[in-house]
Amino acid sequence: MKINHIVLQYCSDFNNLQQRQIKTNNGMAGIKLIADSGATKAEWCLLKGKKKKIFFTTGISPYLLSREQIVKLLSKELKPALKKESITEIHYYGTGCGNPQNVKNIKAALKEVFSTAKKINVDTDIMGAARGVCGASKGIACILGTGSNACYYNGKRIVKSSPGLGYVLGDEGSGAYMGRKVIQHFLYNTFEGELMTRFDLKFKTNRVEILDKVYRQPLPNKYMASFAMFLSENRGHYMIENIIEDSFTDFFFNHIYKFKESWICPVNFVGGVAFAFKDVLKELCKSYGLQMGRIMKNPMEGLVEYHS
Repeated sequence: MKINHIVLQYCSDFNNLQQRQIKTNNGMAGIKLIADSGATKAEWCLLKGKKKKIFFTTGISPYLLSREQIVKLLSKELKPALKKESITEIHYYGTGCGNPQNVKNIKAALKEVFSTAKKINVDTDIMGAARGVCGASKGIACILGTGSNACYYNGKRIVKSSPGLGYVLGDEGSGAYMGRKVIQHFLYNTFEGELMTRFDLKFKTNRVEILDKVYRQPLPNKYMASFAMFLSENRGHYMIENIIEDSFTDFFFNHIYKFKESWICPVNFVGGVAFAFKDVLKELCKSYGLQMGRIMKNPMEGLVEYHS
């Protein structure tokens, strides 16, 4: 009987050890680092159990930065803030990660800076948006920020996508798209007198400067997107409301409507533009008979839920 008791105790201890090992292997006892990176700004979340800390760094564009430059950026702006935390798992979502070589470079840079990480996943910003707003559920995920994008997510992977064509040919509903319309209304003298005066006071610019920044200076999409704030600051005027609604209608028609799943799944949005004009998006979904899902300024909160 005494031997049986010892055997049972040994089995119990061994089972408890296995359970602790499983939790560790699943990352439950580890320290996770989650990233949502654009070209200009990156948000990072350090996740230790239920505790989390948010950090921001310069954005990482793998088309503009080499592996060595990414390592230098992370070593200077992020690693010191994390102090001596031993990161065991990294989930990185960012711009330019649809390109396999870019993914390889970012993963190598993360591994060099965070050598303790046993698991490093690098994926696209649209996947980050999908997991952020949909979690493990089916849904349409849309990005409405400086640019725009949309996809159908089946709860595990992106099945269909409606790729953005950039600020020249597409990006309907984005900040760059709306900003371009604001600029057009100003340069064509389409705005009513009161709005023209408000524009002049706000931006203090002219035709020559605008055309130079759009056609000759770097990052014209971000420059045009900066004019979208004029819309949020002048809500209520029929011209302003028309620009907002027309821009989103173009996005619905060219992207959301392309997915037959949009009629049976929630339509979710993430991005600063989506969040700023969420009342218009809700009204459009209602009028078009679509199921309104989540609207988030950024996907980090949802990504923390997904990876917890």
